[in-house]
Amino acid sequence: LLMRDRENLEQGRKEGWEEGLEEGREEGREEGREEGREEGREEGALFAAKIIRLYMKGKSPNEISDTLSLTLDYVEDTIRNFENV
Repeated sequence: LLMRDRENLEQGRKEGWEEGLEEGREEGREEGREEGREEGREEGALFAAKIIRLYMKGKSPNEISDTLSLTLDYVEDTIRNFENV
């Protein structure tokens, strides 16, 4: 009986550890996604500001695209959104 109790206890610990590990991984993934979204928003705002600043200085969308290593579509969309505000 004592041996069976030890085995059950050990099995319970193992299962609890595995469940805790999986919950921790999921929580970590969600935190990582949220941090990634936040960093993406910040980076997007930074690029938008750079695009508009260069545009206001008279640079063409092609020049801006080349200077910032961004796609022409992204630059044109950002300028179009700026002009429609």
